[in-house]
Amino acid sequence: MHSADLADAVSRLRRAMRRAARAADPGSGLSVAQLEMLSCMAENPGSRPGQLARLLRLAPSSVATLSNTLRQAALVIRTGGEGDRRTASLDLTPAGEAAVLRWKSLNERLLSLALRELPPDSRITLLDALPALADLAGAVDALADDPSAADGLPGETSLA
Repeated sequence: MHSADLADAVSRLRRAMRRAARAADPGSGLSVAQLEMLSCMAENPGSRPGQLARLLRLAPSSVATLSNTLRQAALVIRTGGEGDRRTASLDLTPAGEAAVLRWKSLNERLLSLALRELPPDSRITLLDALPALADLAGAVDALADDPSAADGLPGETSLA
């Protein structure tokens, strides 16, 4: 399998997950970007907007827009920073925590249902691959943390 094939499979899975999630919960009203920010906040409680921008690889203005929208929806609360906006931190409200739990639960249910539809051999192969997929996610995260590491990569590599 080549990295292009893997990239295509991952992209297709991401699209399918988003599409299935929207179909299963059309009334959530939250965009994927909002859900990703809420999930990042759940993993990093009390983060400052600048930290979230770095973690999500978003422009600070995008984080500001997202956080303002999420604050208006009562999913996020901003604390501190009265005199200095740089000291402000963002936390999930109970409603924000519930939204993250719903999103994770929905994704788990979707994958559980989809896995049941697969042939047993495919299901076993996927479950056996979980450690390798976790390693891959970590390696991709590392590239996001050090974009210069990707500069010398060839266009396509073979995964033997």
